[in-house]
Amino acid sequence: MLYLEKVSTEKHRIQVNVIPPPKEKGDLAKMDVIRYTEDIREEWEEFVENSNNGTIFHLQRFLDYHPMGRFMSHHLVFRKKGKLVAVWPAVEKLGGSGRQLISHAGASYGGFVVREDLSIRDAVLLVESLVQYASKEGFGSIVLTQPPLIYYRLPNNYLDFALIKCGFEYLKRELTSVISLNYREGDILSTFKNEARTALRKAQRSGVEVAKSDDLKGFYEILTQNLKMRHNVNPTHSLDELFRLKELLPKRIKQFSAYLGDKQIAGMMLFICNPKVVLAFYISHKEEYQRYRAVNFLFYEVIRWAVEQGFEFLDLGTFTLNMVPNWGLGRFKENFGARGYFRDTFEKRL
Repeated sequence: MLYLEKVSTEKHRIQVNVIPPPKEKGDLAKMDVIRYTEDIREEWEEFVENSNNGTIFHLQRFLDYHPMGRFMSHHLVFRKKGKLVAVWPAVEKLGGSGRQLISHAGASYGGFVVREDLSIRDAVLLVESLVQYASKEGFGSIVLTQPPLIYYRLPNNYLDFALIKCGFEYLKRELTSVISLNYREGDILSTFKNEARTALRKAQRSGVEVAKSDDLKGFYEILTQNLKMRHNVNPTHSLDELFRLKELLPKRIKQFSAYLGDKQIAGMMLFICNPKVVLAFYISHKEEYQRYRAVNFLFYEVIRWAVEQGFEFLDLGTFTLNMVPNWGLGRFKENFGARGYFRDTFEKRL
């Protein structure tokens, strides 16, 4: 590989000065790939919590909610000269290309969790080391979904560059709706479109109230009914799994509900992903109470709470599935000032 130092131009001549890539000797050019064991759980958790891009989905205690036998875990840690550089939660599955190493099939995000000071050289070394490891272990392909850039404390595209450089391709590029919480004081409504502001006022006039809630069972009934009627699918999590998640991560799972009198008519379940981003994982309402526009009131109150808590972004989740947009859902989320960010899934066949 050649590195360009500078380019000087004259009227009919271009001169390029080329310098060779830096050479690293011995262990400096080596990244050790080690399979995770329970004895380093505490080190893993601490690394994720203090990393550049780690989320709730990368924590072992989040992954613990999966029942025994659902996945064959194959988590990896990457060290350079003994120093922990990255962790990589993953499972192995059988697919069309044989054994697949997937990061992660049981979470919204997987991929590399890295330090803030990760260099471009080490980013490439990480991906090269992953490919070498997977090839040696007999995997037919690698699939990973990195967190969107909003989740990075120090945003950069080093990992994306390294993945493409090492032969990964985009398996899919979904869009997730994101609200930036950089509001001037009291200026939240200015980012809402007229339709959303009108619906919010209607909910308030109708006596709808929004509050934090512990009535998970009541919300789950609303969610299940709504998903079945609209899409004929079940929620990603069972009710028992959500209770388990709240038990494992009580400070990271929040629920807001909208009430008409003492009846819960809508709700939103939030995952506090990291210090920058809170994710609205489930949003649902009772169809027979849709005219009260409780969801619009929920959005406003959740945004207000997130701003007060110091979060920078509210992620409302994807409105594409296998790169096919749900135009109505995308438009609805845009009513509250949301804009789409890539949620990329990469694949490399070995």
